[in-house]
Amino acid sequence: MTGIDGPTYRDPVEDGAADPTLVWNPHESAWWMVYTARRVGSAENGVGWVHGTGLGVASSADDGTTWTYRGQLSGLETEWGHNTFWAPEILEVDGVFHMYVTYIRGVPTVWAGHPRTIRHYTSPDLVRWTFRSTVPLSSTRVIDACVFPLPGGGYRLWYKDEADGNTIWAADSPDLAEWHVIGAVLRTDVAHEGPNVFRLGDRYWMVVDAKCQLVYRSDDLEHWEYAGTVLDAASGRAGGRTDDLGPGLHGDVVVGGETAWIYYFTHPDRHRPDFVSGNPRRSSIQVAQLRVEGDRLVCTRDSSVAVDLSTARPPA
Repeated sequence: MTGIDGPTYRDPVEDGAADPTLVWNPHESAWWMVYTARRVGSAENGVGWVHGTGLGVASSADDGTTWTYRGQLSGLETEWGHNTFWAPEILEVDGVFHMYVTYIRGVPTVWAGHPRTIRHYTSPDLVRWTFRSTVPLSSTRVIDACVFPLPGGGYRLWYKDEADGNTIWAADSPDLAEWHVIGAVLRTDVAHEGPNVFRLGDRYWMVVDAKCQLVYRSDDLEHWEYAGTVLDAASGRAGGRTDDLGPGLHGDVVVGGETAWIYYFTHPDRHRPDFVSGNPRRSSIQVAQLRVEGDRLVCTRDSSVAVDLSTARPPA
């Protein structure tokens, strides 16, 4: 395994990579990281810099050791104008890639008053995308899709519903096309977003972004029990990896055997003593190792993280 000592990736064009998702691309024999490409150098105008975003792509042909910027996904627009795409979730089923992504019309400069929906696209190759539907969910203020297969068949989609006090809801589907809402599944005393569900060891786990990662465990994907936090602001060792400062935000987990890696982003300049000389908007993608110890999820966030995504590749 190769040790990662600094950020695993920074977007060389926009410098605002956030909300990553990772997927194996068999057509290139490479891992693809698809992410929200925030526009950190845009003019100062409210929150316009986090809107108007496309989906950036980086690829790794060496199982996560190095990443190369490839551009942004195209062919996603279905209406005129400059619109917003956030927080992609991509999975492959029977040779077809399914993407669920947050969509916002235009480039809002304020948070309130702008509907947010989750769209479904499909692709044969991760390059050519076809719009399938806007997923009918619990409100028109929904973001941050996560999709995972259910043990009895079908799929569950977890997402944040801003209209319900920033809580996590879920919907089920037998085929990734038709969805029905099952209701709220996670409410806490703090706002949270960016759910990510995975199986590691003999349990299911969910991490959600609450300016750290809240951890929940489950035996059946129905009942969730709080299991602490990872990637809080105190997790990083002083003098550790470059840009790995502050809490780990909106991550994606890749599982390989008994080991997992969480890919997350940081806003490092917000947490430096010389903050005034940095750019509080810019972000770095980091990776840390996860493992199960007893009934807890433990995160290794130190000066060097061993990464070998070959163990996480799907069967050929």
